[in-house]
Amino acid sequence: MPPGPETTAGAAPAPAPGDEHSPDAPEESAPAPQPRPGRAVRLGRLARREAARTGIAALAGVAFALAFPPYDAWPLSVVAVAALALLTRGRTARQAAWTGFAFALPFFFVLLRWLRVVGYDAVTGLSLAEALFVAVLAAALALVSRLPAWPLWGACLWVAQELARDRLPLGGFPWGRLAFANTGSPFTPLAALGGAPLVTFAVALTGGLLAYAVTTVVKLRTEPRTAGTFRAVLPGVEALALAAAVLLAGYAVPVPTKAADEVKVALVQGNVQHAGMDFLGRPMMILDNHAEATLQLARDVKAGRVPKPDLVIWPENSSDLDPFQYPQAYDRIEQAVKAIGVPVLVGALVDHPGQSGYIDNKGIVWDPRTGPGASYAKQHPVPFGEYVPFRSALSKVITRLQRVQRDFYPGDHTGVMQVGPARLGDVICFEVAYDEIVRDTVKDGARALVVQTNNATYGRTGQPEQQLAMSRLRAVEHGRAVVTVATSGISAVVAPDGTVQQRSEEFTRDVISATLPLRDGTTVADRAGAAPEWTLAMVGLLSCAAALLIGRRVRTDERETPDERETPDKPEKRGQ
Repeated sequence: MPPGPETTAGAAPAPAPGDEHSPDAPEESAPAPQPRPGRAVRLGRLARREAARTGIAALAGVAFALAFPPYDAWPLSVVAVAALALLTRGRTARQAAWTGFAFALPFFFVLLRWLRVVGYDAVTGLSLAEALFVAVLAAALALVSRLPAWPLWGACLWVAQELARDRLPLGGFPWGRLAFANTGSPFTPLAALGGAPLVTFAVALTGGLLAYAVTTVVKLRTEPRTAGTFRAVLPGVEALALAAAVLLAGYAVPVPTKAADEVKVALVQGNVQHAGMDFLGRPMMILDNHAEATLQLARDVKAGRVPKPDLVIWPENSSDLDPFQYPQAYDRIEQAVKAIGVPVLVGALVDHPGQSGYIDNKGIVWDPRTGPGASYAKQHPVPFGEYVPFRSALSKVITRLQRVQRDFYPGDHTGVMQVGPARLGDVICFEVAYDEIVRDTVKDGARALVVQTNNATYGRTGQPEQQLAMSRLRAVEHGRAVVTVATSGISAVVAPDGTVQQRSEEFTRDVISATLPLRDGTTVADRAGAAPEWTLAMVGLLSCAAALLIGRRVRTDERETPDERETPDKPEKRGQ
């Protein structure tokens, strides 16, 4: 008898192989399915699992805010970029998006705390909206971190994020750009080549390379040392060397400063009654302050204490009443302008001539002989500050918006005007943050730039310093001297190389006399326009698409069995 399984009387035969599910086979009891945890439980587990990473991201975001004025610790911008790259590397897009949000929310909250004058709900709401852009950036950084040369793609994605945030929604909000944290750093001269986007790219690339070097060190610490250790550490050393080269590249960029001629200007900072939302005080008070400061300047000129300027510049809203509607305002301006005897660029709010119920925020050239002449209307009014989107619906919910009684109407041309002997380009208040507005003004022939501003609402909050930093970057980007003239400060004179030559203190009456260089030449950034920004942004988006395609291909390959991969593409004929 051939050998076989032993049996006992009355015992059922063992099931044949592959017959375990036959009716005669004994059935094993399947484990009961466990109920899925509730959403609160799942969120709690996620929070505990991500707590450390979230905390580090939040600290990195606060450090990032300290890179900006009034703190000016610009190296922290590089460290913050490196931290975000490390925290998102190798993560899923969803995990990285949360990390990016945790990084961005405290960053914007600290950066935009000057909005607390309006209310902390405004600070929080705007911070939440801006943080969503960085969350998308972080998800994209996680995708491209699987690609070779990922610091390069990450830098391009930073540019893409800023491109979107500077334009969306409602015209965008450019505060918090990497470039604006680096207006006095070795990266600054790069603005003359590619504007603010190139500065952002260089800072982000340096931070990404620093993160790459850190990953190399971590890898060496977790792997046993072998004869190839030096070869393994070499990429990290190369990354650090390249980061240093990018950091120092700005010193090799020539910043044009040679002037064709010059003009003597006087900047009048008349001051306001007090800071905050109700800075206006009684009607005519701000106008009287600026008129009286100009009359004192005229007396000083007549006495020989100061040289006579070729032109005088008043700030935004220096006339708190429409001079074309209120004769007393018109006469007061006339008195000051005739006393100094040179053209004055006056900032005023005037009724729009063609749109009933709307206001123009204007800079008006006021001549001592011919009176008011050329003017510029602000092209980019501030949403919720100078106009209320969806007014009928939102003002019922947010009653504070009812304080904006009339909407400002956007201007339709640049602010290039002949003011006495100088062809100046007027940019009003936070328009200086927008690349295209300043670029178009220079292209239309501005030989120097004027930023008329009224920061009285946000005095002593850090906002005036942040806006002055933007003026410094624009000076280098376009090779133009920039004067910032504010009702309550900070008024300043910025040379074409970005250095601040003179500045006032906040909430003081001051008159700054300066000689302003006038230039006609254009920088590479002027001639390139928006091309560098769009090119870098498109490279970043294409790198994301490549990462998605490669990841899909890898997952498909992993699902195939070895037999499936070895099967020829041509099907065999039936019966063979």
